[in-house]
Amino acid sequence: MRYKRVAAVAMMASLALSAAACGKEGNPTPSGGGNASGGAQSDNCTTSGATFTPKTDANVAGSPAFQKIKTAGKVVVGVKFDQPNLGYKDAQGKRCGFDIEIAQYVASTLGVDPAKIEYKEIASANRETAIKGGEIDYYVGTYSITDKRKNDVSFAGPYFVAGQDLLVRKDDSSITGKDALKGKKVCSATGSTPIQKVRDEGMTEPENIVEFKTYSECVSQLLDKKVDAVTTDDAILKGYAAQNPDELKVVGQPFSTEKYGIGLPKDDKAMRDYVNDQIEAAFTDGTWKKIYDGTLGKSGSPATPPQLERY
Repeated sequence: MRYKRVAAVAMMASLALSAAACGKEGNPTPSGGGNASGGAQSDNCTTSGATFTPKTDANVAGSPAFQKIKTAGKVVVGVKFDQPNLGYKDAQGKRCGFDIEIAQYVASTLGVDPAKIEYKEIASANRETAIKGGEIDYYVGTYSITDKRKNDVSFAGPYFVAGQDLLVRKDDSSITGKDALKGKKVCSATGSTPIQKVRDEGMTEPENIVEFKTYSECVSQLLDKKVDAVTTDDAILKGYAAQNPDELKVVGQPFSTEKYGIGLPKDDKAMRDYVNDQIEAAFTDGTWKKIYDGTLGKSGSPATPPQLERY
């Protein structure tokens, strides 16, 4: 399936008034169907088959965020919608991917049925504003932990570590890494750490830096030969390359370390500590591995849980 059609469908679907959740009640169990590794696919929507039972005794003493969730009886989560195997929404409105299932797992540990998650698609440039303003309860969507962002929000995690890389057309042998970008048009999402790194390090000329609200728009530009490379985390790029194996490739020379965290209100330490405890539990009981193997792990890249960074 050609990416541009998939991206167009995903963007139209994002305008829908309601969204279906991937998770259902129950403990993580092997999928009854799908492929050999236990996942299931639908219009490029890949799930691990894991399901999550809401905790009946969830309590986060001293957390305003938890009290808000408890009173509302639901959780509002900021996500991406156009990142295959990470945060994706298919033509039927189904949400799936590694980040989506991490968000569902966290919701269940807070006592919320994942079916009651209200998803909000938040562009990279608006994440801090959405968290600070209370528009969302937490954010899960390839959100790199940085000291600058900690001025506005706090992070639980990291729950995954990626590296910045480049996506190029398969027939382009001129771009072999970040040092080959001079004179090339490079595209990424507005407000993202990858585009800031390109700018700060002068990887290409300022006039050759192209920004859009979403990475999928950059990929469409790449397929249409309007830009020469798309840059973001390798985990994201591998999903796009997998959708277009005859047209796109990942260069495979990562040049940064991106630690994905769950974005939370800045001063709610009780919530941050609690979510960190739940992430650590997922690392040790096999839940994290099951989610990864059935979603992002479909790219063929193995991974292990990272070290939590508590503060």
